[in-house]
Amino acid sequence: MTITIRTIDMHTGGEPVRIVTEGYPDIPGKTILEKRRYVRDNLDHLRKFLIYEPRGHYDMYGVIPIKPDMPSADMAVLFMHNEGYSTMCGHAVIALGRYAIEQGLVEAVEPETTVVIQCPCGPVNVHVTVTDGQPGMVRFESVPAFAFARDKTVETDIYGPVTVDIGYGGAFYAVVPANQFGLDVRTSRTRDLVDAASIVTAAVKVQVPLAHPDNDDLAFLYGTILTDGKDAFTNTPTANICVFADAQVDRSPTGSGVTARVALQHRRRLIAVEQVRTFESVTGALFTGQVATETTCGNFPAVTVEVSGMAHFTGESTFYLEDNDTIGMGFLMR
Repeated sequence: MTITIRTIDMHTGGEPVRIVTEGYPDIPGKTILEKRRYVRDNLDHLRKFLIYEPRGHYDMYGVIPIKPDMPSADMAVLFMHNEGYSTMCGHAVIALGRYAIEQGLVEAVEPETTVVIQCPCGPVNVHVTVTDGQPGMVRFESVPAFAFARDKTVETDIYGPVTVDIGYGGAFYAVVPANQFGLDVRTSRTRDLVDAASIVTAAVKVQVPLAHPDNDDLAFLYGTILTDGKDAFTNTPTANICVFADAQVDRSPTGSGVTARVALQHRRRLIAVEQVRTFESVTGALFTGQVATETTCGNFPAVTVEVSGMAHFTGESTFYLEDNDTIGMGFLMR
């Protein structure tokens, strides 16, 4: 066997999380962003090996644990998907909070255990409820999140001018109500929603230069979130679908996407500090989100957002590559 990698698999709201436990080579770099660049430039064949078919699929998601460069962190991780490596992933962080306790990386403390996870976007405090030694619901507090642009018009060939907001929640998202395209996030075909979101993503990437106050590595559009347009605070769930990376569909409500949506809602004064919103995904999974604190990020008024959800274990695998298996290096079918 030329490659042997072991993983533990979980899901959060239906969105997969494949966590590497053994088999990855050492990843050099002084900082987590340097390590992210290293795996992108030198180890990308291993991402394809785990994420692509025949071991994964078009919408698979993965986590590579690495050594933290922050003394306060209990663990550090890189995120990977069908296109590359993201800077933040809320659904994975929720799963990792439970994983850290179940695997003994952090001692369980009742009624709640805190796990500090260093992500490429910065440290995230993850709080896991523990009852009779068993972890349950997980909530995390985001890095500073902010509204980058509001009511920005981009031109598209199919839909003409489209008005979007752009929010940062550990990653940048364009956010737009689905009814601009004659679609409904709860009833329209997923394929139609993906096509519309992908058109928006392509337009924003070309027409809207992004910048992040902390690091240029964070300044890229991760995807587009189509919503039901219900941004004003209510006690009923607001639905969205997140299409990220290369037209990858998040089965969960998207933790970093919820963070970005709450930041945009707060900037528009549609939600107050500690008002809890519920967000629904295409699977019917629910996350809650609320503004935890008001802060700044560079010159941007910002907030930290608390997002909560539930993760479950689905399996444990040992993946091989035989030395004569060229197809087994990975491929994608759409």
